Amino acid sequence: MAPKFCPQCSTALVLGKIHGRERETCPACGETFFHKPAPVVLAVIEHDGKLVLIRRNLDPLAGYWAPPGGYVELGESLEEAVIREAHEETGLEVVVDGLIGVYSQADVRAVILAFRAHSIGGQPVAGDDAGEIRLVAPGQLPVQRTPEGAPPIDRWFYDVIHEVTAPWKWGRQGARTMMRR
Repeated sequence: MAPKFCPQCSTALVLGKIHGRERETCPACGETFFHKPAPVVLAVIEHDGKLVLIRRNLDPLAGYWAPPGGYVELGESLEEAVIREAHEETGLEVVVDGLIGVYSQADVRAVILAFRAHSIGGQPVAGDDAGEIRLVAPGQLPVQRTPEGAPPIDRWFYDVIHEVTAPWKWGRQGARTMMRR
């Protein structure tokens, strides 16, 4: 949600055309507010030849199975965020193997960076905002309904999850190909 008052001087913000776009600006001090997407990481983790999924407790897509992930915090690299989120949500220690892809959508205030990773320690246990954890064999991805009528972020996130886990639908060969990229 956009701020209604300037955090610098407490004046009510107004919309104005700044750099060719409608942006909130303060008529008193001239401060302009640029809404920027937040970076989010997803960890597509292989553990003992299986894909690690969590059942999300929080929106977007609460109740859906997804790779663990979350916001990148100030002071950490993308890879450090993947390692932290993986541990917080699954109990696993992981090594990041590479970037799968970067996903954005104009009406969503996030950019998702999906990474391949594999476990090197720990025991799979649901933690943080994960309701459950599941180890999925290649070819055994859970069937999940499309979030019809849901907010744009839910539909977009569903599509990203579908894309980054797609190789696991194709059985062992698809999963191996993805994890080797």
